[in-house]
Amino acid sequence: MSDAAELRAFSIVDQLQPQLASFIAASCTGFLPLEGDTALLVEVSPGIAVNILLDRILKATTCRPGMLVVERAYGLLQVHAGDQGQVREAGRVALEYLGLDSESALRPAIVSSQTIFGTDNHQSNVINRLSHGQHLFENDAFHILEVHPAAYAAVAANQAEKVAPIRILEVEMFGAYGRVYLGGPEDNIREAADAMRRTIEAIPGRPNNLKSLLY
Repeated sequence: MSDAAELRAFSIVDQLQPQLASFIAASCTGFLPLEGDTALLVEVSPGIAVNILLDRILKATTCRPGMLVVERAYGLLQVHAGDQGQVREAGRVALEYLGLDSESALRPAIVSSQTIFGTDNHQSNVINRLSHGQHLFENDAFHILEVHPAAYAAVAANQAEKVAPIRILEVEMFGAYGRVYLGGPEDNIREAADAMRRTIEAIPGRPNNLKSLLY
């Protein structure tokens, strides 16, 4: 592989939770993931490199692609399977092609973390117009997490759903920054927000010099 390729994010997400699996299924252009599947997320720069990564993975494993996003700067590849071993093999194939290991990816950074309590119904309606997932209701707590690199938004959202009965409104997992939008009762949102923070902070990688804007 050319030395020009940068590994920005690398993560294996075990046990896709129901809402996140459904959200990816509703927004992806490939094969639909199922609840309980294991997923691999790889983000590289330049984006065009994900095409060859996908080719190598499909020829070496039984994984199926869900998302393939090719932007000039960044590319996101998401594949999944019910067999966790196949997904881990897909990760090994990707890293071998890149000539890197998983900790060559950037360590994720939380750029901002915001919670609005007692959401006004006018604001909830605006958010719902933009959402591809669940809905935000009047007086809900509304939480937004912004993370860099973007792919780690999916990791955070899956963990939030594991620990608390929240609603996933939107997950933006490609581009310059990733974002997770959650809604639900205040106590549940606090628990989910704390779980996302702890999960993101525990992911290893090379130094990420991006500073938080608000936290």
